[in-house]
Amino acid sequence: MRRFDLSPLMRSSVGFDHLNRLLDSSLTTDADTAYPPYNIEKISEDDYLISMAVAGFDPAELTITVQEGTLTIEAKGETDDSERTFLHRGIARRAFERRFQLADTIQVGEARFEHGMLLIDLKRVIPEHKKPRQISIQTIAEAA
Repeated sequence: MRRFDLSPLMRSSVGFDHLNRLLDSSLTTDADTAYPPYNIEKISEDDYLISMAVAGFDPAELTITVQEGTLTIEAKGETDDSERTFLHRGIARRAFERRFQLADTIQVGEARFEHGMLLIDLKRVIPEHKKPRQISIQTIAEAA
């Protein structure tokens, strides 16, 4: 795999180290990054949905945290296989931590657990001071 050195881009910038981490993580390909499988859907112009397949987990074993623009979903897979003998084991049920970087305008709504799927609603909320506004143009006669 080819690695890119992004340090020359970061020499003349301050406070953008999160971009370096974001680019670096997007360039890495690891088998663990595929577990658990998930979808990100755009429901409408301002609404999104993260769907994550968490088969075999109980909702009490899942933790969802939002901190400083990062949505973190964790599961501690407690396996008690001492009395079980598997002929085939296709449901992994291993511990995981999945992180999503959120834009400043994205707010996390409710989380639901339905049919082995964890569903998390996201909504884009743009503050009034960031919305475009029309500026009226006055003439000299109106100003006097």
